[in-house]
Amino acid sequence: MQHATSADGTPIAFNTVGEGPPVVIVGGAFSTAEAGGPLAAALADAGYRGVTVDRRARGESGDTTPYAPEREAEDLAAVIEAVGGEASVLGHSSGAVLALFAAGQGVPISHLFLSEPPFHFGEGEPADDLPERLQTLVIDGHPDEAVTLFQREGVGLPEAMVEQIKASPMFATLVPLAQSTVYDALLTQAVSTPTDAMTSVSQPVTIFRGEPTFPMLVRAADLLAEAIPGAELVIVPESHDHSVDPAGTVREIGKRLG
Repeated sequence: MQHATSADGTPIAFNTVGEGPPVVIVGGAFSTAEAGGPLAAALADAGYRGVTVDRRARGESGDTTPYAPEREAEDLAAVIEAVGGEASVLGHSSGAVLALFAAGQGVPISHLFLSEPPFHFGEGEPADDLPERLQTLVIDGHPDEAVTLFQREGVGLPEAMVEQIKASPMFATLVPLAQSTVYDALLTQAVSTPTDAMTSVSQPVTIFRGEPTFPMLVRAADLLAEAIPGAELVIVPESHDHSVDPAGTVREIGKRLG
């Protein structure tokens, strides 16, 4: 993997595959660059350069305190600079929230593809103290409890699913990402409803959602499309239940990037 240095000195790891115009993939909660590999490969097959990123406190990227959403916008800017100075960005889940926030901060993004961003728009908001409780668990040496707390209150998974994940082999891969749950909680809390800067971005905006997906995400996609002048809402039928189907998603990207 390569590394870009963010404005605060944090090394941000990224990987590229393919040749052509870069499309940076920004994953959601618990996602690392590795998770974006199939989507990056599909982009490469379509003639683009797929760029996968370890967001800070994940994978091979570093971390520097204090955290603020602006730091992650700077992280994305550093990666874009490293791959040529401008790129399209595909963000999924909280990664879509980050991508739109970064665009509102002036990060040089040529086209925004926002996949199922979990904006609450004032409904069903997590508790205000969730980030603080998550950070306390991490500091006190209970990263596993932070993971389950975030799944339960930040994501809204039913208790049976939380317990099922905890009992699965996958859980061990999530525990090292516990600090990132604090950052996702802070980011999505800070811009639970998109700011004016986010809804007035100048670049083209395409909002993706699957069919079927969770009702909260359907509502968020609809409201975001209404809030951003000229935004396009596209249903990707191959993507189900908050997943991203690589082939279907890249097909729709290709229609818009040419």
